[in-house]
Amino acid sequence: MTSSLVLSATTFVYGASAFFYIAAWVFHQNALGRLAFWTGVAGVLGNVAGFGLRWAETYQMGVGHAPLSNLYESLVFFSLAIATLYLIVEKKYGHRSIGAFAMPLAFLAMAYASLSPNISDRIQPLLPALKSNWLIAHVVTCFIGYAAFAVAFGLSLMFLAKRNPDAPGLFGSRIPDERVLDELTHQMVMLGFLFLTAGIITGAVWANSAWGRYWGWDPKETWSLITWFIYATLLHARLMRGWRGRRAAIFSIVGFGAVLFTYFGVNLLPGLHSYGSM
Repeated sequence: MTSSLVLSATTFVYGASAFFYIAAWVFHQNALGRLAFWTGVAGVLGNVAGFGLRWAETYQMGVGHAPLSNLYESLVFFSLAIATLYLIVEKKYGHRSIGAFAMPLAFLAMAYASLSPNISDRIQPLLPALKSNWLIAHVVTCFIGYAAFAVAFGLSLMFLAKRNPDAPGLFGSRIPDERVLDELTHQMVMLGFLFLTAGIITGAVWANSAWGRYWGWDPKETWSLITWFIYATLLHARLMRGWRGRRAAIFSIVGFGAVLFTYFGVNLLPGLHSYGSM
């Protein structure tokens, strides 16, 4: 069994988990919530198995490297990070309704990797610039940060749905309290900010070893910095001006839009960070 087959099957497991979370939220059924959680756990295990199998396959092909070098592999890890982080949040805080907004993001990332005709799942040798011990540190820290921002995005959507006067009262009552959502969003943003900072630093060190300079204003570097400033502004405004609630939720959503553009949009622009289009 190949890693691509395992990861393709994992896509449907994540999809089932997302469906069960949404159904549990709509119908307010604890049994569906428990099923959603354990299906999510099964998806994470399948994701880990597929990731590990792909890593082993690279060595079997004689090009051994961590499977983090192209768009397909980064999406696979992104899905794993989102799902794992969300399940930890659920286990710690016990708010299963969050899964209706968070787990679909893991499913969509994996589905895009597995089902898009524009993304190749072939294992390829590393480009010369990617042959560095900084590869794992940079990509892992960045995508854990992205995953935290993704969960914060889901929480922000929940907050706005809770505050929407046109939302059905029944659904609104099944969303956690606004203060809980606001605090969880803040914690996820702080976590993401710390990992994004580490990702930018490790990326700069990696760039110096690969191209002889720490920073070159490449499109992806520039948008990573813009994303960093957006979340830094949000954290600063919360600390100094008490930004909470609706403003913080909207800013979190805008920040995640910058994350997505950094991840996908800059691949349309010329630059050294071309692995994302492979």
